[in-house]
This record gives sequence, C-alpha cells and structure tokens, in this order.
Amino acid sequence: MFPQALAFVAIFLMLLTLGEVFPVLGLNLKIALICVYLGGALGVNTFLMYGFFNTIPMEIDESAKIDGATHAQIFWRLSMPLVTPILAVVGLLASIAAFGDYIIAKIVLVSEDNWTLAVGMFQWVSNQLASNWGLFAAGAILAAAPVLALFLSLQRYIVGGLTAGSVKG
Repeated sequence: MFPQALAFVAIFLMLLTLGEVFPVLGLNLKIALICVYLGGALGVNTFLMYGFFNTIPMEIDESAKIDGATHAQIFWRLSMPLVTPILAVVGLLASIAAFGDYIIAKIVLVSEDNWTLAVGMFQWVSNQLASNWGLFAAGAILAAAPVLALFLSLQRYIVGGLTAGSVKG
C-alpha cells in the first residue's frame, strides 16, 4: 500500500536475485518492469474496487437468484455493468502511473535500448550544459496524447456510472 518509489532498493535487489534463478524476470527486462507495476498497483486498486463493489446493493443479486439467474449470469450481466466505472478509473490510473513513472523504470531497465519514454525524455534535459528544453517540451506534449486518448475513450464509462439510475428499496 505504500508507493513503489519507497521500495526501489528492495525492488532492485529482488530483481537482481530473481534474475539469477529465473533469467526471464531479471533486471533490464520489460516483463520484469510490468510485473513490478502490476504488483505495486494491486494494493491500492484492490482497495478502490472493494469499496466500489460494496456499494452494489445485495437486493440485485437476490432478485436475480429468485428469477433463476446463475452465478455467472449475475456476475456478467448485472454486477459487471454496474462496476464498469471503477474498472475504467482503475485502468486509467494504473496506465497513467506506469506511463509517467521514472524512478522504477530507470532502476529496472538499465540499458538505453529498453528505456521507457519518461526515462528517455529525461536524458534530453539531464545535462546542464546541453539541455534541450524545446525538444523535451515537444516530447511531453506528444507523450500526453496517448493518455488523453485513453481518458477520452474511458470517459463515457466514468460518466455513465455517475449518471446511472439507482435501485429502489
């Protein structure tokens, strides 16, 4: 439940040791970075989804059982459409966090060939004498486009959850 940036030494040592046993999950591999991001986002996102799932009234499930619906039908046809907004929010937050992360990506991906966009763009401005702020600003605007596109594509689910009707008790 704490930020991954606080555990970057432990993450580095874990991937270093894990890479000796399982070379597929060692340092400088994108699959290792993906696993670190998935593990780091799991606690907060589970907490968010748990709170949202608790807001769904049990009467919906009970009435579906009385009408003869199976557990799978209740889950896929009733519960999932109701929790689509939190799934959209969790997906958006996890994507933004992974897309803009610098510290963990710089530690896990050592070689220049594997750097993420944030790490690569930082190299344009990291040298005090040869900083290229214009190129960095242009790259930042272009890097914001996928995040904006993701938000615009998920916006209808988020707004749909806010404007959906409620169940009468």
